[in-house]
Amino acid sequence: MAIKRYLAMTAAEIAGNPALPSEIAWMACQFSPYSTGLSNLPAALPQDSLLILNDFTPIQGHDPSVVGAQLRQCVDTLKCCGMLLDFQRPDVEETAELTAFLANALPCPVIVSEHYAKGLECPVFLSPLPHHVPLSEYLAPWQGRDIWLDIAPDGETITLSEEKAAIAPLSPGELCEGGHLEEKLHCHYKAELMEDSARFTLWRTAEDLDALLEDAEGLGVKAAVGLYQEIG
Repeated sequence: MAIKRYLAMTAAEIAGNPALPSEIAWMACQFSPYSTGLSNLPAALPQDSLLILNDFTPIQGHDPSVVGAQLRQCVDTLKCCGMLLDFQRPDVEETAELTAFLANALPCPVIVSEHYAKGLECPVFLSPLPHHVPLSEYLAPWQGRDIWLDIAPDGETITLSEEKAAIAPLSPGELCEGGHLEEKLHCHYKAELMEDSARFTLWRTAEDLDALLEDAEGLGVKAAVGLYQEIG
């Protein structure tokens, strides 16, 4: 069975698109700055959509029972296929406690970001594969778990000098064209020699992402999630 690819869409993107993708994700429920619950809960979604809760607004005194009740009602009413806890602020005790609570409280699969998935028996959501790391090596620590993968047509630079190797992300405006295909890493690259260093630029095209997911399926990855505005 081919990996499902969920496209994360905002309310405006959903409302402005008369022909929605077959798999969509709601981007996103957030912690309310005015109450102990959530804000930006969807009023309507196609059946079997993926619901996302992120921590763009930090958790601070929010009540797990209130959050759980809101999400449970949303999942039941809209018939969502799953709940993605896309928590990207690591080492927050409140977030860890809420994650453990929701993983057992919701009536659907709960997928948890790598920052909080250890010790839980739930699917794990991994950040986009670094361009310089082989996929099998990246997935190895999570073998035996259902793995979901964040995907993005992003890029990075590796600058090598006598002292060190410095890795930095590319901004979207810097993404490149042309270059050479690196099949094992599922990316394109180009190299530049400077006076005292060498700079490698790596990025992924739509075709690279297709190849990456084909490889990922053979390694047990169950699904992928990307931004509609980037890959839709």
